[in-house]
Amino acid sequence: MKGPIVLCGLGRMGSRILETLREANLPVVVVDNACRPNDPRLGGARLVSGDCRRREVLEAAGVADCGGVLILTNDDLLNVTTALTVRAIHPDVNIVVRMFNHSLISRLGAAVHNVFALSTSLLTAPIVALTALTGQALGAFRLEGLAADQRQIAEVVIQPGCELRGRPLASAFLHKDALPLAHLRADGTEQLLLEVDLETPLAAGDQLVVCGEPRAVAEVMAAAGEPEPPHLRWAGWLRRFWRMTWGTIAQIDRPVLICTLVLIAVLLGSTLLLHSTKAGGRLSYGEALLRTVGVMATVGQFHEDDFDTEWMRFYIGFLRIAGAALTAVFTAIITNYLLRARLRGALEVRRIPDGGHIVVCGLSPVGFRVVEELVQAGQRPVVIEVSADNRFVTTARRLGAAVIIGDMTVGPVLRQAHAGTARAVVAATNHDLVNIETALLVRELNRMQRVVLLLSDPQLAKVVRESVNIRLAVSQPGLAAPAFVAGLYGQRVLSVFSMSDRLFAVIDLIVQPQDAVLIGQTVRAVAVDYRLAPIAVLPARGPAPDPPLAARLDVGDRLAGVIALSDLDNLLQRRPAPQNCTVEATAVPQPARPWLAGLLRTLRGVGQEEAEKMVGRLPLRLAAGLTRGQAQELLAQLARERVAARLTSA
Repeated sequence: MKGPIVLCGLGRMGSRILETLREANLPVVVVDNACRPNDPRLGGARLVSGDCRRREVLEAAGVADCGGVLILTNDDLLNVTTALTVRAIHPDVNIVVRMFNHSLISRLGAAVHNVFALSTSLLTAPIVALTALTGQALGAFRLEGLAADQRQIAEVVIQPGCELRGRPLASAFLHKDALPLAHLRADGTEQLLLEVDLETPLAAGDQLVVCGEPRAVAEVMAAAGEPEPPHLRWAGWLRRFWRMTWGTIAQIDRPVLICTLVLIAVLLGSTLLLHSTKAGGRLSYGEALLRTVGVMATVGQFHEDDFDTEWMRFYIGFLRIAGAALTAVFTAIITNYLLRARLRGALEVRRIPDGGHIVVCGLSPVGFRVVEELVQAGQRPVVIEVSADNRFVTTARRLGAAVIIGDMTVGPVLRQAHAGTARAVVAATNHDLVNIETALLVRELNRMQRVVLLLSDPQLAKVVRESVNIRLAVSQPGLAAPAFVAGLYGQRVLSVFSMSDRLFAVIDLIVQPQDAVLIGQTVRAVAVDYRLAPIAVLPARGPAPDPPLAARLDVGDRLAGVIALSDLDNLLQRRPAPQNCTVEATAVPQPARPWLAGLLRTLRGVGQEEAEKMVGRLPLRLAAGLTRGQAQELLAQLARERVAARLTSA
């Protein structure tokens, strides 16, 4: 990337992104009006003090010759103004803007050239949801154009008693749609991307970094000995009905309850009285109840012989007055109760599983996005939200989530959500202290419970992981920062993640007509030349190739893969790989001689007779001036025909 990166705004998000840029060895110029030159967060980066909206400040930061601009303040209007000012200074530079208004995210990018608006909640939610489902996730991204487009990058540890121990690495991925990105052995040896040897035996304590669909990653984790996730458990019908009934009664206001009990008492008393008196002796219990309801509703009629005594006349008059009053009061109170939706909240109790579900505490923007991701993954989340007026409550219920209105820092509320037997609990409110209190309270319910704790302070998240033993304490800036760095490279980079203390990028590359170094090359050759681990090949025409490594790239084809961030610029700039490799055949079995002669005619342009003579003289130089990727592709072809060969380089 040519020129330094200009970073506007050094808050929590900006500080974490600055650390990520330093890890990538990218020069940075910081623009901030509150930062001091001796601020330790700068770490040697050049500081330009001032308002990033002002043209002279941006020009002093070198925007005219920079490699990219990151705008990370907490004010959407300020961010948009800065982006437009940058575009006026530098018409082509990539601009990554932090946005809180989700409706502006797609519109801003469509209206202004090379502007990528990102939301921290949209970036964070998929990783948090996958962490809750699987126990950890290094990154997440989507491959557009595939039916199952969700991909997860996760770390798997080989357990002592698992079925893979002592077997080759390939057995972990046999018949599984997952790709090994790294093998970090317990003895300290590291194999990354193309260096991964599938024949290496696995040992207890080895770590694998895998990429694939969440389902495939879960299968690898299960084979590695990771504990199986609990299944969704529901109570019996009778128990759920009783729980719903009792929850409904407990939610009823006292005036409603008193009015209801008085009405029931009057109905029962009048029914018994009319059945037992001489005037009502001809009435059965059902007829007495019907006559009582009719009188109370002022529509029932009595004949003269029904009330031949004076006290019965007084009783009927009293019953009409009491019925009118009780009916009016009961109708008004019940209507008010239903309008406030208290009954609906009580009925949510029946939709809460006994175990195996995921509890999301807090319908913050991130919490709601986590609920969306879980619903898309086929889960039935249970939400705890303190405010009934939260704007996401109705939408969360419409998605199918059970929502409990209550304080998640109160033990009975967590027990009502069955947080102790849940698959995982996600603490995702807007307040770090509330999230920490919730996580500690959940651990009191079940000390082995998986808790995903979302914090806004990266340093606090690190301290909580180390001191409180909440392994899945993550920070929103820490999860979103790699995506902002990826945005500097445009839409071609889907994600950035850390692996073995190095940064790697997930790239989605489209072959263009001017890409001479890619057109006609096999995926294996491109992967070796640019040190890329292929994830998927999506051809412009026809089905996906099988095997993908042997497919030849053409205009319009898409190649998705993982590459070290330090190697990314070579691929994006299409820099040709060195052509200094030679391939020689050293031994040729008799059945392969005709095939090798035909290959020589193609590679060397000789006739059939001369090619057959050359095959008899070993060692035989097949081709020279190849890139390492082209040489590896040729060696793979020779190996399939059992021809022994060697590669030499200048």
